[in-house]
Amino acid sequence: MNPNEHALQYPFGDTQPERGTALEVAPGVKWVRMPLPFALDHINVWLLRDEIDGRQGWTIVDCGVSRDEVRELWEQVFATQLDGLPVLRVIVTHMHPDHMGLAYWLCERWQAPLWMSMTDYMTALSWSSQAGGSGSNGEAAVAHFSRHGMTDPDQQEQIRQRTGYYPGLVPSVPASYTRVMDGDEIKIGDHAWQVIVGYGHAPEHVSLYCPDLRVVISGDMVLPRISTNVSVFAYEPDSDPLRLYLQSLDGYRDVADDALVLPSHGRPFKGLHERIAQQHQHHADRLAEVLEACAQPQSTMDIVPVMFKRKLDLHQLTFAMGEALAHLHMLYFQGKLTRRTEDDGIVRFRVR
Repeated sequence: MNPNEHALQYPFGDTQPERGTALEVAPGVKWVRMPLPFALDHINVWLLRDEIDGRQGWTIVDCGVSRDEVRELWEQVFATQLDGLPVLRVIVTHMHPDHMGLAYWLCERWQAPLWMSMTDYMTALSWSSQAGGSGSNGEAAVAHFSRHGMTDPDQQEQIRQRTGYYPGLVPSVPASYTRVMDGDEIKIGDHAWQVIVGYGHAPEHVSLYCPDLRVVISGDMVLPRISTNVSVFAYEPDSDPLRLYLQSLDGYRDVADDALVLPSHGRPFKGLHERIAQQHQHHADRLAEVLEACAQPQSTMDIVPVMFKRKLDLHQLTFAMGEALAHLHMLYFQGKLTRRTEDDGIVRFRVR
C-alpha cells in the first residue's frame, strides 16, 4: 500500500469475489468482478436487490466490456447468485466501454430497461455506431495528439488504425433508456438511492448514494488507489475537465464519512472524504509541477514525463497526454499560462 491507501479502511481486506460469483458487501448489495483487456484488468459491478411493480429481482449497476468471456461469467452469476430471480433494471454510471459495453446484451437478455444520464447515453449511441468517433482514436485523434507534440509516425499510425476501438467494445446500445439526473432519488428495493452527477471524467457520470445503507457507488469518480483519469480529447479539444472534476467532488459533501464506498476499480473502502482530500492535494501537486516546468515553452508531450514517471504503452500514453493537457488547460484558463501554436504546428504553453 502507498501512504494514501493506509489512510483508508478496507472492511473486506484482500477478500474479493471469485470469477463468476458475488460477495455481499451490504444487505441486498453484492459485488461482482469482471475482467478487462487492459493494464487495469478488472471492473467492479454491483447487484442490488430490487422490486419493481410487485416483481422481485435485481438491479445491475455497470456491465463490463462486450466479450464472450464476460458474457459467460455473467451467465454463471445469473445461475448461482440471483436466488432464482430476474434482472429488472440495468443502471450504467457512464459511457466508457468497461461500464457500457454489455448493456445492450443485458437489457435484451432480461428484457430490462437501461437507466443512465442523457449525455452519456447519447454519446455511447453515437460512438458505438461511428467507427472513429471515440475521441482517442482515428484521424481526429491523430490530428489532436500531433498538435500537442506526438510526432512519432509509428504512434500516429497505431492511433489511426484504432478507429474501431469503441464499437469493438460497445457494439450496440439499447434503443431506449430512462434518464437519470442529478438530485434524483431512485427507489431500489426497500431503499432510496440519491443520484450524484459528476463531470470531468465522463460527460455526465452518475454515482448512487443510499443513506439508509450508508453505501455509495462511486463509479470512476472516486477510486481508492489510482487517480481518476481526467483528459482533454479530440472531441472536445478546448475543454477544462480538471476544473469540472474537482468541482464535482463537492457533490459528495453530504455523504456520511463512514459510508462504504463501492468503486469501479480496486477494493471497497471507507474514508470517502479523506480520499477526496487526497485527490485535491494530488492535483494541486501536479498543477504546481506543470506550472514550474512551463518556465520554458512546453508541449503536452513534454509534460507527460513530468507527470508520469513510469514507462507507458501507447494506450496509456494517449490517456497520459489527455491528462497532461487537462492540467495545462486548467492553468491556462486560470490565466497562469499562455499558449501558442508555433511554426512547427505544435501548441506550447508557457508561464504568463
